[in-house]
Amino acid sequence: MQKKVMIYAYTNFNLGDDLFIKLLCERYPKTQFFLYAPREYKHNFKSFRNVSIYSSNNFFMRLLNYGLRKLKIDFSIRNIIARKCDAIVHVGGSIFIQKDNWTGIPNYKQKIKGKPFYVLGSNFGPFQNQQFFTEHYELFKKYTDICFRDKYSYGLFKDLPNVRVADDIVFQLNRKRSVSIKKHIVISVIKPSFRKNLHNYDEIYYQKIKDITIYFVNMGYQVTLMSFCEKEGDQEAVEEILQKLPEEIFDNVAKYYYKYNMEEALDIIASSSYVIATRFHSMILGWVFNKPVFPVSYSKKMNNVMKDIGFQGSYIDLKEINSLKPIDVYECMETNSVDVSVQAKNSKNHFKKLDEYLLNSTNMGTGAKSI
Repeated sequence: MQKKVMIYAYTNFNLGDDLFIKLLCERYPKTQFFLYAPREYKHNFKSFRNVSIYSSNNFFMRLLNYGLRKLKIDFSIRNIIARKCDAIVHVGGSIFIQKDNWTGIPNYKQKIKGKPFYVLGSNFGPFQNQQFFTEHYELFKKYTDICFRDKYSYGLFKDLPNVRVADDIVFQLNRKRSVSIKKHIVISVIKPSFRKNLHNYDEIYYQKIKDITIYFVNMGYQVTLMSFCEKEGDQEAVEEILQKLPEEIFDNVAKYYYKYNMEEALDIIASSSYVIATRFHSMILGWVFNKPVFPVSYSKKMNNVMKDIGFQGSYIDLKEINSLKPIDVYECMETNSVDVSVQAKNSKNHFKKLDEYLLNSTNMGTGAKSI
């Protein structure tokens, strides 16, 4: 009998998170997946016959959410849908961060009685107090399987028998793409102040990315400023940087805003000759497509992964970017390559336990649809 699986994921048109969903659904074509997400997600997964989308932004769903809040019912629509499925898979990266207003583990992360619950692809933290850690430790005991993407997170919970570690899920993406390599630089950018610990860094970061862009154009390169997630301010950051550039280089600078087309976004990176990566998954994708990568690390999760894979190239922490010189970035094109073939193989271990549960399902998928 075909298995029905509820996906919990970050559904704000973030390229990295959308790739998690893509790789999950591609691996199990005979499983029917259900995703609670904005209706526009049907564009992202229109070619997937095994994905059904429950529209989180349609009128009925919004009305139901309003009613639950007014009645002070501590229950989520995602959980209502999940109860009709055979299992839940929570796939995502930074899904266990302690926020300032944290008051306890949200309902949708609680284990549903009788339903296998898998967590794949995550890191843990940052967190500020022991209570956050302790409550998650007790929660994780109840999950079927947890596979972290970094050794630091794994080390926090390694005494739990259901906790494992594997390299980031995106490492297993198909590396072969029929695109031409040209003198083309991709710079993935963020809006630093979207993150509280970087709220004073917008201006200096934009200025440095502007300087790097001008330098590479003057060295004969085309530059693409790339947004991975509009909601988190990437697109706004691109526009701020573009406004700082001199008009005479506009013909050599492009912008790319990811929203619906994952394959197009991947081709942009695959066709480049160098990636300057502030986004975590721009760093991973650069390595996947065998590009030299200069990371601009805005989070310890980037440093942890660089350490895990033994990256020996140069990088800069975003808080230290004021000291960065464009020539230093340029010279790293010769030194910042890394072979991730081992990581590509190891990343498939995220699905080891889920394989045991799903691979005997029958294919009854009827196409991605919005409900």
